[in-house]
Amino acid sequence: MAYSNPLPENYRPHLDTKHVEAAIKDIKDFFEGQLARALNLQRVTAPLFVRSGTGINDDLNGVEQPLRFCVKNDGNAQVEIVQSLAKWKRLALARYGFAVGEGLYTDMNAIRPDEVIDNIHSIYVDQWDWEKIITPADRNVDMLKTTVRAIYDALCRTEFHIASQHPAIRPVLPQEITFVTSEELYERWPGLSPRDREHRICEEHGAVFVVGIGGLLADGQIHDGRAPDYDDWSTPRAGGHGLNGDILLWNPVLQRAFEISSMGIRVDAESLRRQLKIRGVEERTGLFFHQQLLAGKLPQSMGGGIGQSRLCMFFLRTAHVGEVACGIWPQAMQEECAKAGITLL
Repeated sequence: MAYSNPLPENYRPHLDTKHVEAAIKDIKDFFEGQLARALNLQRVTAPLFVRSGTGINDDLNGVEQPLRFCVKNDGNAQVEIVQSLAKWKRLALARYGFAVGEGLYTDMNAIRPDEVIDNIHSIYVDQWDWEKIITPADRNVDMLKTTVRAIYDALCRTEFHIASQHPAIRPVLPQEITFVTSEELYERWPGLSPRDREHRICEEHGAVFVVGIGGLLADGQIHDGRAPDYDDWSTPRAGGHGLNGDILLWNPVLQRAFEISSMGIRVDAESLRRQLKIRGVEERTGLFFHQQLLAGKLPQSMGGGIGQSRLCMFFLRTAHVGEVACGIWPQAMQEECAKAGITLL
């Protein structure tokens, strides 16, 4: 079975399944409160599906197909299961009347049927999706870094809390998170793949935020894919700012860089048009979400997603996402995990 990283040898979980379930609730309750206080967020309910053809659903890299179905009692209107709530949240900020400096967060549950299943990926995705209103003057790297540090502080507090409840789990996160741009990673390790660059820098520092993901690097490639219509990722060479990125932690069990959050300052009208042109999808300007943004009806905002199962994996030191989240697992994976002493939910 193919894995993002081989299952560790002689792995033994710290907790049995019953205690894992209790610890998952503890992690989610504690971190959720820390995040809300750190960023001044209010919890709201979120949709599991949205109408097709509105531009509200997340297109991810533009090739993943969402699950679609028809609603019989709504004239067989076509709707689709969300892949994330990146755009819905911005609409909600305007609709619910949030003010500058205020924001929302929600439990986002999504299905991504095209996802490659391995020990850190499932077709079921759960994350805290958050979004808050900023001013045009806040659209800068300093604001991005300040917010990242606030989230990282919440992560550190949560790790200490979990360690206090489970003596076998010891804190490993460094006091501070390190910032590096995707361009700087390329300049340092031009012969490595983006994933290997992340591995190297994260092994060095323990916790890293990679700034500017989605725009072209000096070799004409991108560090990783990003949709063109929520984060402002255009690099300076494309007339943009690179106002987004990923939080990566060094995973002591898997011995690899471990992404737990993708976030950024969202596009304004100018960067939306620029990025749609870069990706060759300018026809999206005719969709509802994009029309609202271009007409100035949506607030300037920043936001992101923080993986719930990813965090539980990290804090509980598990080797497979299936130890902390229910999913569909190929038979070969089930057999291999059973041999390794891994119980899949």
